[in-house]
Amino acid sequence: MFSSRTIPGRLRALAASAAVGLLSLAAEAPARALSFNLICSGDPTCGSFNANAYAGFQTAAARWSALFSDPFTLNLAIGFTALPTNVLARAGSEENLITYSYYRALLAQDRISSDDQQAYGSLGSGSSFNLLINRTADNPNGVGSATPYLDNNGGQNNTWLRANTATIKALGVTPLYAPANTSLLDASITFTSTLPGSYVWDFDPSNGIASDALDFIGVAAHEIGHALGFVSGVDTLDTNAPDNTVTPPAYYNADVFDYVSPLDLYRYSGLSVSTGGGVIDWTADTRAKYFSLDRGLTNLGPFSTGRTYGDGRQASHWQDNLALGLMDPTFAAGELGVISALDVRSLDVIGYDLSSLTSRSVPGPLPLFGAAAALGWSRRLRRRLAAHRHPATSGSLSSEGSLDPGPAAAPPPPAG
Repeated sequence: MFSSRTIPGRLRALAASAAVGLLSLAAEAPARALSFNLICSGDPTCGSFNANAYAGFQTAAARWSALFSDPFTLNLAIGFTALPTNVLARAGSEENLITYSYYRALLAQDRISSDDQQAYGSLGSGSSFNLLINRTADNPNGVGSATPYLDNNGGQNNTWLRANTATIKALGVTPLYAPANTSLLDASITFTSTLPGSYVWDFDPSNGIASDALDFIGVAAHEIGHALGFVSGVDTLDTNAPDNTVTPPAYYNADVFDYVSPLDLYRYSGLSVSTGGGVIDWTADTRAKYFSLDRGLTNLGPFSTGRTYGDGRQASHWQDNLALGLMDPTFAAGELGVISALDVRSLDVIGYDLSSLTSRSVPGPLPLFGAAAALGWSRRLRRRLAAHRHPATSGSLSSEGSLDPGPAAAPPPPAG
């Protein structure tokens, strides 16, 4: 069953798709493994695309393809052109809303690795999840208070997830696309062709990365990692609490922040663990947050905590300067970007399947070198509608498509 509902967000145009869209568990066309369809912006044949950049994108995509066996194709628009000073790359991903209960049911059918089993077992069995949140209009500690509070009312932000279409595909489901997205793009990445100062792109990491160069393939693989689903909705809270585009600045109720990502289901803190079993930490502040597959008991690696209220880095990354993996928030000149085992584990548990080669092709984290240069990656975060500002006002909301198969019991675990 397909469902649409009236909620604001960045996929507003999906309402038209909702009328005719079909939600199915049918997998994509048969393929040997995860594959990529590179679409050159403004150049259907890619004939005029920079040859080194195109080869770099191909190599970066191949690195991820070698690690996952999910039989789907990710449609990726790529670009290589001059961007504003100090912006290395721009990227965005298409997203769908999916009910928590349906997402969990899909994970039940996708448990292959031991991490899959443990991660699935850590998720609550009901139709909603509980989280710590702050900086909302309905914070019991005061409007916009930075003090975290437990949100367990089963509201909109407790029952819906926002997942990249690539993640939806990995779970064997056909995602929805905005009508204007006629190429069915899952993500887009554009790199600058003009680096600042004396910096240059290094397109061949086989002999190391020069001290005045940036690893093009490594940065491209990092951006593809975001497209695959290494994202956190905490960045939305961190950016929109309050909304400074209006006067006076406005805060929103917790239910408006239905931006919890699949990866956020494994985002914990000491406070969330002490609050109760399975409570995730979805706050924007400087307290430590970490990746955990056992309800926060084991810290597998810390996350960044937010550019505005956190540690200065987007929450959709590992914590900086700990050499945890390719999904660190910064790249340095001379640094070789390498996908780590921790990077792979994070995507494995949100719905991807490891290839038979993964265990012997993924190294541990490598150290970082030199002064950090921040990536220019950002999600296409939309400002919320006036109808959601505090104090509440009346008004209708735009509608958007969402993934929901209707009430159904979770299927039994796979044999073996």
